[in-house]
Amino acid sequence: MAVALDSKVPDFTAASSGGDFTLSAQRGKTVVLYFYPKDNTPGCTTEGSDFAGANAKFKRANAVVAGVSRDSLKSHEGFKAKMKFPFELLSDPDEKLCELFCVMKMKNMYGRQLRGVERSTFVIDGSGKLRKEWRGVKVPNHVDQVLAFVQSLA
Repeated sequence: MAVALDSKVPDFTAASSGGDFTLSAQRGKTVVLYFYPKDNTPGCTTEGSDFAGANAKFKRANAVVAGVSRDSLKSHEGFKAKMKFPFELLSDPDEKLCELFCVMKMKNMYGRQLRGVERSTFVIDGSGKLRKEWRGVKVPNHVDQVLAFVQSLA
C-alpha cells in the first residue's frame, strides 16, 4: 500500500551514507526523496549530479535531498565520495522504502523482464505529508521541476 498524496508518510529510519536517516528527525524541513535504480550508472549519475548542482538552492528553500536505491551502504559511500554528492544516499536492500512508495516495477532490459526501481521523486513537507510525486522520471530538467515545486512550498 503506497503512501497517498496529502497523507502523512509513516516514520522510517534507513541506513545512509551519513549514518541513520530518520524521517521524523527532518520535521520542519521539506524532504526530497529521489529513488533511482543503481549507483554508478549513467542516468543515475546524471540525476545525482543534477541534484548536487541544485543542492544550495534546495537548502535555501529549507529542503533536504536524499537519494534512495537498493545498493549497499558500501556502494553508496563509494558513489557519494566519487561524485562529491553533498547529500545522503539511503540504502534500501530489503526494499522497505521501495514498497512504502511503491516504486518497484517490471522493466525490460535487453529483451528480458527484470524487477527494478522505477525512477521516482517524492516531496514530503515539514509536517510529514506527501505533497508531490513524480513517477517514471526522465532525468533532463527533472531537478528544475522538483526545485520549483519545493520553492513554491517555502
